[in-house]
Amino acid sequence: MCAHRILTTHVGSLVRPDALLPHVRQILAGTLADAAAWESCLSESVRDVVAQQAAVGLDIINDGEFGKTHWYRYVVERFEGFEQRPVKPGTVPMYFQGQDRARFPEFYAEYDKSLPRANLEWAASGPVSYRGHGAVARDIANLKAGLAGVSVSAGFLPVVAPASLLPELKNLYYPTEEAYAFALADALHEEYKAITDAGLIVQIDDAWLPGMFDRMVPPGTVADYRRWAMMCIEALNHALRGLPQEQTRYHICWGSWNGPHTADLPLADLVDMMLQINVGAYSVEGANPRHEHEWRVWENVRLPEGRKLIPGVVSHATNIVEHPEVVADRLERYGRLIGAENLMAGTDCGFAQGALYQRVHPSIMWAKLRSVVEGAEIASRRLA
Repeated sequence: MCAHRILTTHVGSLVRPDALLPHVRQILAGTLADAAAWESCLSESVRDVVAQQAAVGLDIINDGEFGKTHWYRYVVERFEGFEQRPVKPGTVPMYFQGQDRARFPEFYAEYDKSLPRANLEWAASGPVSYRGHGAVARDIANLKAGLAGVSVSAGFLPVVAPASLLPELKNLYYPTEEAYAFALADALHEEYKAITDAGLIVQIDDAWLPGMFDRMVPPGTVADYRRWAMMCIEALNHALRGLPQEQTRYHICWGSWNGPHTADLPLADLVDMMLQINVGAYSVEGANPRHEHEWRVWENVRLPEGRKLIPGVVSHATNIVEHPEVVADRLERYGRLIGAENLMAGTDCGFAQGALYQRVHPSIMWAKLRSVVEGAEIASRRLA
């Protein structure tokens, strides 16, 4: 009997079923023909994916983010104050910038052929406020309906962080970036609170907090980046105000693409700021070969009392299915440093950050999630 069974979860986005895709394409094009059919298909798809997660053996599960079109751009469907406008000629989107791209231009010239270049962008042109009450209520209801039919520990819903909206949703209204960040935080607070009020866990997704380092430094300095990051963290803590800490968790990654990642900010240079975020658990990458070694960060950093760590133990960026023993080795290293009681098993990132694409085939996604569960069982026995 294990003293502490390591619970299992994942980051959130799962590959959408084929039945959902025609509806999503219409939503993105602004031509949804049959809202009732979309809602019916969505609720059925969520029920199915909840059952699949439970069957795999995951403990803390979600709706696959099926009700969203994208991991962060979905907010333009739920916020007032945004307008779409043409991209100025010659503008290079933030995603296509950074030192990693400067170091490997030939690779990215090939890699980017498969990535769309939008000719429209979203910008805040007036006061930002939340109008997504109906959408989040639907997502909550769909997830809870699915959870009613399975036996798991808890359900969670992911929501974006303020920092991950700033780089690509332009500010045309607020006098400063800080004022814009706090306005976004006030709007996001409503979605966070709706989720925790429903008895679910809210996961805060924040890929752009570490991701901006690669875009800012150089020409900016490390001090410039840290000032920006701390401003974003203060805005996030404002958005988290009053929420039960045990129903909150925070996820960072260094972007989901399978590129070199040589300019990623080391976790050691971010962890002190991350631990100032007022949440109950921290989800970080720990499986891909650029960040797997960062388990050693916890040799010198103490996890705050009452908080948990959710390292990724399988990667979304490769079709290789990690062996459960490899997963167990990864978890054991963490467990011996922070204690098995403070550890959960997760994934590096989601498997479908946008509704219309996928990082791996669904069959591989489910095989990876089974490895998370099987590896956690092995590690729990070793750490007992």
